[in-house]
Amino acid sequence: MIDKEIDEYMDLHSSEEDELLHNLFRETQIKTYYPRMVSGKQQGLFLEMISRMIKPMNILEIGTFTGYSAIQLAKGLAKGGKLITIDLNEEIENFASKYFKLSGLQDKIDFRIGDALEIIPKLDYKFDLVFIDADKEQYVDYYELALEKLNPGGFILADNVLWSGKVLHPEKRTSKSKKADKETKGIIAFNKHVKADNRVENVIIPLRDGISVIRKVV
Repeated sequence: MIDKEIDEYMDLHSSEEDELLHNLFRETQIKTYYPRMVSGKQQGLFLEMISRMIKPMNILEIGTFTGYSAIQLAKGLAKGGKLITIDLNEEIENFASKYFKLSGLQDKIDFRIGDALEIIPKLDYKFDLVFIDADKEQYVDYYELALEKLNPGGFILADNVLWSGKVLHPEKRTSKSKKADKETKGIIAFNKHVKADNRVENVIIPLRDGISVIRKVV
């Protein structure tokens, strides 16, 4: 969504990612089918910054992929804090787990493989921060489950809420047609749902593919 030159300028004038995250990003590009799903430098720095500001005791991440965002979020945990990250794809388990161990944060990260819609209701935790970056068709469902587990004053960060601009022209079809249409509709429904929800307040930040920053007020 951001102009390429502006994006490059932002990248040049932002802090550098550490070597471990650089290697994680590079290996994701080489070894995964959808490398665009990785958070990357700018979004990762944003997630880390938010986490360090909040100093959450518990974080919930819905959508692990190769673990970049989980590592960045876990850096801001309060002493004794825990990050629970959930992903449906068991094929990425070894990849992400390797980098969790290399980061030295493995004791703070509880990595679970399975359906988040089934796992979240069973969690005996209250969260201060939630990051949603999974199946776009299920965003409203993830949001509602997460909100139930979120402490008042806690934050939800939802990724891809601008969906490459498709939220502006949902009638336009892509080469992926039906799937893309469903995902676009899911994001549009989510954005409308959050805007109409008087339990929260939110702002959309046009970083990368758009991040909705949502605060639970009641």
